[in-house]
Amino acid sequence: MAKAKKSVRKKSGKKKGSSIGLILICLLALVFAGFFYTLFLRPATNFKGEETVILIPASKANKTFVKNKIKNAIKPAQYTSFLALAEWFGYWEHIKPGRYIIKKDASIFSFFRKLNGGRQSPITLTINKFRTNKDFAKYVSSKFEFTESEFLKFILNNDSIAPFGVNTQTLMTKIIPNTYEIYWNVGPREFLERMNKESNDFWNESRIEHAKELGLSREEIYTIASIVEEETNNNEEKSNIASVYVNRLRKGMNLSADPTIKFALNNFGLKRITLAHINAFKSSPYNTYKNKGLPPGPICTASISSIDAVLKGEKTDYLYFCAKEDFSGSHNFAATAEEHFKNAKKYQRVLDSLRIH
Repeated sequence: MAKAKKSVRKKSGKKKGSSIGLILICLLALVFAGFFYTLFLRPATNFKGEETVILIPASKANKTFVKNKIKNAIKPAQYTSFLALAEWFGYWEHIKPGRYIIKKDASIFSFFRKLNGGRQSPITLTINKFRTNKDFAKYVSSKFEFTESEFLKFILNNDSIAPFGVNTQTLMTKIIPNTYEIYWNVGPREFLERMNKESNDFWNESRIEHAKELGLSREEIYTIASIVEEETNNNEEKSNIASVYVNRLRKGMNLSADPTIKFALNNFGLKRITLAHINAFKSSPYNTYKNKGLPPGPICTASISSIDAVLKGEKTDYLYFCAKEDFSGSHNFAATAEEHFKNAKKYQRVLDSLRIH
C-alpha cells in the first residue's frame, strides 16, 4: 500500500511540471508573436496621403535604387525589418521591375510580399480622341515606362507594325477609345499587342456582319468614323453624317470632307475651309476635295459611337450637310445640291456678318 501512495505523488508532480512548461511555452509564444508583430505586421508606412507609388524601371532594378525607394516610404524602425526579409528570401537577386501602389499603414510584411511577388498595380489608361500618331505617342508615353521617342520609333516604322496588319497611316484603326488597365512596364510592342487584342474583341460577329453589308473593310469603316468624329460631338447626328459619306462613296462622288483638309494642313483650329485651303495641298492624299474615295487612313481615333454610327446608322438619301446658322452644333441635311446650297448660304451669311474667315 505504501508503494501505491508514493506512485500517486509522482504522477501529481509530473502534472504540475507539465502545466508550468505549457505556461512558459504560451508566454514565449506571446513574446514571439509580439516581437513578430512589432517587426513585420504593424503599420510601417511613412508618407502623407492614402497611398504612394513605387516605380522600379527595368534599367534601375538594382539593390541600391530599390533600397532608396523603400527607405523613403517606410518608417526608419521598420526599414531594418524589410532588409532582413529581403536577405532571407533573396529578393535582391530577383528584383521585379514595375509599378507598385503601397497603401497607407501597410505592414512591412505586406509591403515586402507585393514587391517580392511582383504584384504590380496596373495603369488605368483612358484613350479619347487623338489626331496624329505623335499626339498619341506623347500621351501614351507619359503613362508608361517607355519614352516618347521609343514609342514613336516603333509605331512610325512600317516593319515594326506590319505584324498587326497596319502601316503608319492606318495604325489608328487599331485604337478603340476606351478605358484600359495595363501594366506600367510594358514595351511598345506589348502595348500595341494589347490594343490589337482589344480591337479584335471589339469587332464581334455583329459588327463584322454590318461591315459586310456595307461592302467596307474594318479600316474603311474606321476611317469614315474618324471623319464623323471630327464633324460633330452630337451623337444623335452621327448616323446621318455617316450616311452622307457612305452615300457619296457609293455614287463615286468626292467626300469633300472639311476635316480632312484640316488634317492635310495640320491646322485643326480652322473655322472655315476656303478654296485657298483646298488648293494648298492638292497632292495630299488626305485632300478629299481633290481625290475620290477615302483618305489612306483615319484622321483621328474614332469613338465607339462614331464607328457604330457608320455600321448601324439609319439609311438615308442624304448627300450633303451644313452647319446650322444658329451655331448650335447641329446640321442641316440635304439630298440635293440645290437644297444644300440654300442651307450653306444661310451659314456663310452669318460667318460673313461675324467676320469669321
